[in-house]
Amino acid sequence: MTDPVKTLRDFMPGFGSGSEDIVGRAGAPLEEGAAVASESALIEALQTVYDPEIPVNIYDLGLIYSMEPGPRGSVSVEMTLTAPGCPVAGEMPQMVADALAAAEGVGEVVVRLVWDPPWTQDRLTDAAKLELGLV
Repeated sequence: MTDPVKTLRDFMPGFGSGSEDIVGRAGAPLEEGAAVASESALIEALQTVYDPEIPVNIYDLGLIYSMEPGPRGSVSVEMTLTAPGCPVAGEMPQMVADALAAAEGVGEVVVRLVWDPPWTQDRLTDAAKLELGLV
């Protein structure tokens, strides 16, 4: 099996190049010509993952900074957390990778945790603001 980071670097130079990156990996390349997941299917998968301290999914919290599809159903994600001291910082990227890889039409997944720019409440969706009583 090929290294997912190397595969994703082929179409996203510099992705995952930091030595201190916290990275989650899951999945395997899809067969040539296989149908790949739509953006809405990827978002639905992300909405199944919740921050353990906040009753809102990570997508609506605005923790997903980028989500890039690639060849054979691969997906690269950059995400953050609400705070660097989050107790699941080391586990969350793997949780996200597993959720995405479980979606129909998804191949290799690499999720990298980033801290820049820092997360703020401005990234919350309207649904998240409503859920948290901020509107």
